[in-house]
Amino acid sequence: MHRVAFLALVAAGLAGCGVNLGSFSTGFTDSEPAPPVAPAAYAAASAAPAFAEPVKLAKLDDKAPSGSFETAAKGALADRDYSATLLNPEKARDLINQYRRAKGLKPLTLNAELSKAAKAHARDLARWDRISHFGSDGSNPWDRVQRAGYNARVTAENVGTGQASFEEVLKGWKDSASHNKNLLMRDVDHMGIALVQDPKTEFKSFWTLVLGSKS
Repeated sequence: MHRVAFLALVAAGLAGCGVNLGSFSTGFTDSEPAPPVAPAAYAAASAAPAFAEPVKLAKLDDKAPSGSFETAAKGALADRDYSATLLNPEKARDLINQYRRAKGLKPLTLNAELSKAAKAHARDLARWDRISHFGSDGSNPWDRVQRAGYNARVTAENVGTGQASFEEVLKGWKDSASHNKNLLMRDVDHMGIALVQDPKTEFKSFWTLVLGSKS
């Protein structure tokens, strides 16, 4: 049986964000110690963002469930410098593994299928300029790893928007209980990571980390 649960939390006030906005991060987590559940079953929870901004109305071709995503206020991150923002997947893997080793956990290896799933979701978030675990086609993280060809036994997803470096988004994930739980999952072997940037958006940067182990 596959173990999946959906926990979407917004972590605000990451270091270095400027404006009272904070950067958004949400974590899709495998739920412990709940018993195994089918991939279609989810439990959802969300925390309020750092600002009061109405959720955008879904467009005609947007199949994400109502209320399942958050958007940024206009100009909220306009004062941040993203000119040096980039992602080195190997460095990201090494930083995550350094953290895991310090906690007595096995290292992860980069996986092309999980990276494909992460990239597809990051692109979708950038297209709609929002943060969510649901894609605009209505997909959830489990759907996307399966679609990428990864036959998952366990999967987890962290996303972040607005961070100017991987070090910043990693710090935010460590500081958030749900995201940190994902980083320190014992029964995952692989990871995929992606960054998509779009200066025309309010969030500017869209990070997705996908963890998993195969059946």
